[in-house]
Amino acid sequence: QTPENSSLSSEASPDQLLSLISVSPQSSSSTSSSSPQLDTHWEDNFEIPWTKFPEELMQPLERGKRPGPKLRRQMVRIVVTEMMEKCPHVGKKHSTDVAKKMVSKYPKSLQDIIEGDIVGTGYHSLVKQLQNRIENVRCTSTPKIRKRKHESNSDDTDEIPLEERAAMQDTYGCVKWNVQFLPREETQESQQQKMEKLKEMFQQSDANPEEVKGLMKSTFYTQRQHVNQGKSIKCLREDWPFLFDEIGMSVHFKELTGINLKETFIRNLDLKGKRLLNYLTTVCVKKNKKFLQTYARLQRMRGQQSGCSEDVKEMVLLLLSYFDEKEESIFFYVDETSLAEDVQLEQVSLTPAIIVCGQSCYSSTRYMLSLDQTLINTNIPSFISALCLMFGSYYCFNIHYPSELASTLEFLQRCFFTINPEKGTKVENKNSKRRLNLNPRVLTLIQEITDHEWCDT
Repeated sequence: QTPENSSLSSEASPDQLLSLISVSPQSSSSTSSSSPQLDTHWEDNFEIPWTKFPEELMQPLERGKRPGPKLRRQMVRIVVTEMMEKCPHVGKKHSTDVAKKMVSKYPKSLQDIIEGDIVGTGYHSLVKQLQNRIENVRCTSTPKIRKRKHESNSDDTDEIPLEERAAMQDTYGCVKWNVQFLPREETQESQQQKMEKLKEMFQQSDANPEEVKGLMKSTFYTQRQHVNQGKSIKCLREDWPFLFDEIGMSVHFKELTGINLKETFIRNLDLKGKRLLNYLTTVCVKKNKKFLQTYARLQRMRGQQSGCSEDVKEMVLLLLSYFDEKEESIFFYVDETSLAEDVQLEQVSLTPAIIVCGQSCYSSTRYMLSLDQTLINTNIPSFISALCLMFGSYYCFNIHYPSELASTLEFLQRCFFTINPEKGTKVENKNSKRRLNLNPRVLTLIQEITDHEWCDT
């Protein structure tokens, strides 16, 4: 049982995660209708039953404070009861509309925020809590056969063909995935010339970084064409060697997603890293024996080492333990003196993997990066650079998150790389037609950190 499982029941209240929307609380109250007749357009006129909330809940709401978990659960139960009186078959769209109204009314009390930073749209976790309550009510009141029928027609179980879902996973989080036209000042010939020049510069030890960035940006169109055409990693590495280097991937990732890869990670690390690590090492260790054992093992390996880089290593390794995901899915350990040809790649994961040159992440001073069991970068000097290159590879090369790393990667994606699509998923999902959006385990952890934050400040 993971810390997340042991500390959070199905009634857990992820509504703390809602984003910092600067909306003043409106001085309005309304009573809900008690009419037994069903209104087919009920969601348009549905009013939150604020007057049915107990005084101990209204006090923190009106004062801009966060209600405790028990009060939040009570709030959700009251709201869901009111919703289901209007319509027994409430869908996710209805829950989303209601969650938006609640957050806009009391943003300071119901927002999900980590150190002032918005997570996604800010209301997804409240939607999740409303949906969980609705499903719990249905489980006790709906026969199984009818329940399956209702679920298959609900708003949050859209079925899409495998081909379309693959495309959705490829384009997830991207703003310029498929560039249709060459830049006006470019031709196919000029793109080819620049590609050859980049190859030459890659062999030079004194290549001008700014010139490399400029050439990588101007050839982004051709890079995307080659990636989206399905060229092998080996061919891509021969044609675009800088694409697998920190300087080149950062340019491609920025064009592709609109986000600065390493800069964004470091900014969010400064903003949220200590809060997350503090929660993991002071709260989670008390809730789960297996997690405590992992923490103790990491502390022995870390020894007296301190600093930001060591904290990042501990944070990532503890996240894997929290989500009960395997360390070997991301890291592959070799001797610290190992050369590229010494790495037994057949034992390495097919998805992006960090080759750690040393007995542990703490003792290592050199890293490599593997993709499709091919070494794509053999000399990465820092853990943070290796982590950013590993994460960026999923987007730059159209790779889906493996299911065994789904929660850790999505948590990093949303909290540290600030990629927050409202729809779709980056996770491989071979055996189901159901469209997955936000990972509930990720939302739960964000909620817990948010509660921890408010308790500490």
